[in-house]
Amino acid sequence: MKELLLVYVAYVIAAGSPGPSTMAIMNVAMGQGRRPALALAAGVVTMSFAWGLIAATGLSALLTRYAQALVILKVAGGLYLIWLAFKSARAALCGDDAAVPASRERPGASALYRRGVLMHLGNPKSVLSWLAIMTLGVGPHAATGRVVAAFLGCVALGAMLFGGYALLFSTAPMVRGYARARRWIEGTLAVVFAGAGMKLLTLR
Repeated sequence: MKELLLVYVAYVIAAGSPGPSTMAIMNVAMGQGRRPALALAAGVVTMSFAWGLIAATGLSALLTRYAQALVILKVAGGLYLIWLAFKSARAALCGDDAAVPASRERPGASALYRRGVLMHLGNPKSVLSWLAIMTLGVGPHAATGRVVAAFLGCVALGAMLFGGYALLFSTAPMVRGYARARRWIEGTLAVVFAGAGMKLLTLR
């Protein structure tokens, strides 16, 4: 039980700490509302589930044999984050009175879901984080039941964390705060995306 608790605490710290995915969910929640933010969060959770499954089943060892594929993912993910940084920077520089009408500007739920998936798909560090967490808590020779409990518990915690961000930041006070500080928030998001993208591109 102590091992599982360690896994859950480590995962909450890793997944809940501010990063590109959590900040993107916050931004969409404040700027577009609850349902779009939940769609984005669902994409993040889906890809987190996939990376976690790879780590839990030992397929991460197989991935190391295909280092070129991971490099391609890393580069594609870095470029995608930089593209998101450009879009956020452009939104920050755009005055409120020059904004594009919401019906044309805001992507649909499916597009936001894909964005969440792509943000995590293009980040091979996610599988390394999952692998470290699983190894830390259950060890390489743990019983299947414990591995399943650790994996499913972390997936559930991830859904609650990312969904919680979507729900919390779509509340009326947060939306009003976003309206007042939209350009600052978009600018901050641009810096976060650009930093994460450059970090992925330069990661060895």
